[in-house]
Amino acid sequence: MNLVLIAMIAALLIPIYEACQDEDIWQKVLAFASIATKTSMMILVLSVVRDDWMIGVVGVLILSVGNASLMLLAHVLKRVNE
Repeated sequence: MNLVLIAMIAALLIPIYEACQDEDIWQKVLAFASIATKTSMMILVLSVVRDDWMIGVVGVLILSVGNASLMLLAHVLKRVNE
């Protein structure tokens, strides 16, 4: 199971590299949304491995609320640039 978590962390580094490389704000927002999704999935896998449902609840909250807040931020940035 450690190999799965290491692979997930390696997959998490790809959007972090993309966010640091791009200057376009929309590409950064998409990269951060990808980071939030991958992080919450890692938390859900960890909660299944540890058999702890409280950690799973936190992962679900990050998955649902985290992406919504990023989309609200993108909408605000779009309105500011108009």
